[in-house]
Amino acid sequence: MPLKDLPPDARPREKLLARGAAALSDAELLALLLRTGIQGKGVLQMANELLQLKNDSGSRTADGGSGGFGGLSGLLHATPDDLKRVKGLGPAKRAEIVAVLELARRAMAQQLQERTVFADPDTIKHYLQLHLAARGHEVFAVIFLDAQNRLLAMEELFRGTLTQTSVYPREVVVRALHHLASSVVLAHNHPSGAVQPSRADEALTHTLKAALALVDVRVLDHIIVAPGQALSMAEKGLL
Repeated sequence: MPLKDLPPDARPREKLLARGAAALSDAELLALLLRTGIQGKGVLQMANELLQLKNDSGSRTADGGSGGFGGLSGLLHATPDDLKRVKGLGPAKRAEIVAVLELARRAMAQQLQERTVFADPDTIKHYLQLHLAARGHEVFAVIFLDAQNRLLAMEELFRGTLTQTSVYPREVVVRALHHLASSVVLAHNHPSGAVQPSRADEALTHTLKAALALVDVRVLDHIIVAPGQALSMAEKGLL
């Protein structure tokens, strides 16, 4: 049903203005960004399809094409090329969605730069989920912190299966010295969806902890993320 045919209090824009953004579903918020549907498909239907589709390379859209994002979390990690595969998303709509997602990432980064990261441990987990959780391949990242545990920078340093031979301690040490970091948080994602650390994860953590200790940089945590969940190795006593 087109939005104009809905009762006024059921239209996303009017509902938001009357009751606040929290009253809207994910699909309704996304529909506000999309604004219009395409012939034969209303904007709310398009929004729902975007949220329901999977982001796997082998998945298919309702129109027969590949793509899709498997919920809001997956959509947060969609690239412009991902969005190109969705029928009905022209350049303007794709640009708006990508811009909103980048604003969300920058807002979270600004919060971490302005306050002590570990004043609220869940904040850094959410930040890492926003950046890494929906990747289709493993990514190893390091968050560099100052003496007050505030964010200096986050860098993705390695990709692929993580082992002691694929992550180079020297490179991590060089980047820590470059940022004049006092401490770091290590992070990587598990595309499988499980966040339980492997023996290789534990071995890598201890190798990096020893290497960084030589230049007086502390490893505060190693966080493993997947869509919808995150695990802190420090909280589990594995650091």
